[in-house]
Amino acid sequence: EVQLVESGGGSVQTGGSLRLSCAASGYTYSSNCIGWFRQAPGKEREGVAALYTSGGTTYYADSVKGRFTISQDNAKNTVYLRMNSLKPEDTAMYSCAADRGDAYSFPPPVASDFNYWGQGTQVTVSS
Repeated sequence: EVQLVESGGGSVQTGGSLRLSCAASGYTYSSNCIGWFRQAPGKEREGVAALYTSGGTTYYADSVKGRFTISQDNAKNTVYLRMNSLKPEDTAMYSCAADRGDAYSFPPPVASDFNYWGQGTQVTVSS
């Protein structure tokens, strides 16, 4: 049983920062991959950042590289996405996702690799 709940979204101006949180149930840290996706109206769901726990590696989409940072706090069963230097094109619904840990997946993250999803938190960046 895995449950993911996101928080921390909101509205900011260009150049601002937000930190998203994903509170997870116990199986999360048995997962091979924990990641953040986003989807804006009229666009495909995009994997923006992922933590591959089996290899201890991280992935960032080119569009967010250098601005976003994924991290985790095992004691709190929480995964974070720190977003700096936000741009209007970052506006989207952001969702946390995790796999079952029963198979390996590799960068880049794709939606079909993941089994558990949060309900999402909205991020809006104004000009």
